[in-house]
Amino acid sequence: MPGVIVAQHAGGVDEFIQTMSDRIAAAGYVAIAPELYHRDPNPEDNPLVRMGRLRDANIVTDVNAAFKHAKGLEEVAEERIGIVGFCMGGRVAYLMATHIPALRAAVVFYGGNIMVPWGEGPAPFDGTEEIKCPVLGLFGEEDTNPSPADVAKIDAELTRLDRTHEFRSYSGAGHA
Repeated sequence: MPGVIVAQHAGGVDEFIQTMSDRIAAAGYVAIAPELYHRDPNPEDNPLVRMGRLRDANIVTDVNAAFKHAKGLEEVAEERIGIVGFCMGGRVAYLMATHIPALRAAVVFYGGNIMVPWGEGPAPFDGTEEIKCPVLGLFGEEDTNPSPADVAKIDAELTRLDRTHEFRSYSGAGHA
């Protein structure tokens, strides 16, 4: 069966991410939601503060470990693993599409900060050329992060590079 990595939002692997993972599993997938805050020394801090301490290098390490774990599960078809993320997790999904060529799909729900690096190294947007899988992006037209201009820039770059993708923006919808 296919596997899906469910990238957490700023709230961590909370009830929302657990519910999304359960829904994905109920649809016939193996869902894995890595806890990206496991290195954070202050779990009682505000989620946005914790998110600000994340670094892309650690995210890549952790999600690569989740991908390898999924590949090693007997019930997962290793050539059928994708990633989905909401908000911060949408950024993580895009980031990982630039780092794991074997991903079969990346779904970005209103992923902001795609053009901003977290720590040393390039922003996820700067790795767009490395994306090999189809990307589905779902955004609100009233959102400010990502703004409609950011969404248009990402869409244009994927188009310029001839990457398979579909972006949908919803009228009247904000962030989340």
